Amino acid sequence: QVRLQQSGPGLVKPSQTLSLTCAVSGGSITSEYYFWSWIRQAPGKGTEWMGAISYSGSTYYSPSLKSRTSISRDTSKNQFTLQLKSVTFEDTAVYYCAGTGRRVLPSPHLKDYEYWGQGTQVTVSS
Repeated sequence: QVRLQQSGPGLVKPSQTLSLTCAVSGGSITSEYYFWSWIRQAPGKGTEWMGAISYSGSTYYSPSLKSRTSISRDTSKNQFTLQLKSVTFEDTAVYYCAGTGRRVLPSPHLKDYEYWGQGTQVTVSS
């Protein structure tokens, strides 16, 4: 059974870089046709797809976040990482990692994905 375990700080200061990691167990992030996404939900708002990295290492980003977002992977550790630069208070949200072999990108809905992490509350505050 595939499991996604998120890690990273829950508090980030404005202008700093938010960094979260999603460790995958029970499956490989290089499994063919699988895409690994980051999705977030700000207070009182719907979910937002931020970007993804594919089984081959290609990356895809939401146009609204592309300039500040970077998704990378470490295949030796079977994990992928989100970095969001220059955070502001508006980046306060619950962040989820998710994975799927289905053609659902860039769906912001976790139910469209096969697997997702436990969610990490990230608060941007000075």
